[in-house]
Amino acid sequence: MRAWKWLGLAGILAGVATGAAVARDERVRRHYEPSEIRERLHRRHDEAVAREAGADGPPVAPGS
Repeated sequence: MRAWKWLGLAGILAGVATGAAVARDERVRRHYEPSEIRERLHRRHDEAVAREAGADGPPVAPGS
């Protein structure tokens, strides 16, 4: 019976540690300014379009 108590305690501690890590990541994520997020998304989009254009030929304009 004593082993089950230790196993339960280990599970609880693992849950607490996971929650602390998620909270820390959330604080870091919320630190970004909206303009920073927008700029990063635009940069990632441009890189994806450039990769796609290099693989398939010239890019096609949206709506064409």
